[in-house]
Amino acid sequence: MSSAIKSPILKISPLAGKPAPKEMLIDVAQLDREYFERRPDLNDPNQRVSFGTSGHRGSPLHGTFTEAHILAITQAICEYRKGQGTDGPLCMGKDTRPVSDPAQRTALEVLAANNVDTIIQRGNGVTPTPVISRAILAFKDAAHLDAIVSEAQEIVGNVLSSPNAPGASFAEERK
Repeated sequence: MSSAIKSPILKISPLAGKPAPKEMLIDVAQLDREYFERRPDLNDPNQRVSFGTSGHRGSPLHGTFTEAHILAITQAICEYRKGQGTDGPLCMGKDTRPVSDPAQRTALEVLAANNVDTIIQRGNGVTPTPVISRAILAFKDAAHLDAIVSEAQEIVGNVLSSPNAPGASFAEERK
């Protein structure tokens, strides 16, 4: 007896291979403005800092990923490191999502104010999470780097590299 293996039928999007329609595009300048100007509503549980398996995620358009979030998360990490006696450098990556640059700058300002030496990609480049993990391990092997892997990977959430392909998470910003 032979049993045929059925392959799932995959639907191909009618947009495949075409430029995205204008109504699907996001306004990156608006995201940047909202990131800096919007203040989360502390009475709205959806706008509080919240971590999942991929760190803190959200959109400035919904008050779920703002400068206030990054300031609070990064300061909490600095205080945790201090409480644990962690004084080595921190490795920080970022991805290609629209507010990654301003969020990384915010985090770097907090880290600098707390005298935390921070290692980032040269030339404002993006750094996937596996590269950060590998860098931490390499530094630990080579120089006994005292860094906390989970904090280094999740310090900024949206800023930090995602396992998603570049651009795969832009849809999150429109929701």
